[in-house]
Amino acid sequence: MPYTVDFVNVSTVGVESSPVPEALAGLRANEARYFKNKYDHVFTVSPAEDMPEVIDRVSRILSEEREIVISSRPLEASSFDVEGYHMAYVFYESGLSINVMYGIEDGAKRAVGFKLSDGMDIPEELATRFKFARQKSKLAGTIRGSYFVIKGEY
Repeated sequence: MPYTVDFVNVSTVGVESSPVPEALAGLRANEARYFKNKYDHVFTVSPAEDMPEVIDRVSRILSEEREIVISSRPLEASSFDVEGYHMAYVFYESGLSINVMYGIEDGAKRAVGFKLSDGMDIPEELATRFKFARQKSKLAGTIRGSYFVIKGEY
């Protein structure tokens, strides 16, 4: 069942099994606030088992582009179109959030973004491959993030 992410009253619903549930919920709420403020889009997530096609697509892009396999269990996913971009999000039990921004038009921006919840370690599969920049968020504390540009067609 889809869950509308509330960025005013942040809830850990759906991410309780994470070792950093409050930080992951704050990270998820930070994304919801961004899409509401920038695009007037209501950010919803569904349990990962209800969205296998999103999990598979994100996993395929990571594998084919960079030979990355995420070891953490996916908890939730989201998929939507906004202003010429197809967006996919996966929130993992470890506190990791991965988003795929895929421009629908030829030549549009296409990238994979990684965000680490406050208090989590950098996952082993990403630690040696990416540098993570820090940003402060009222909802999520300190977010560490990185990204790479998608070169293939998906």
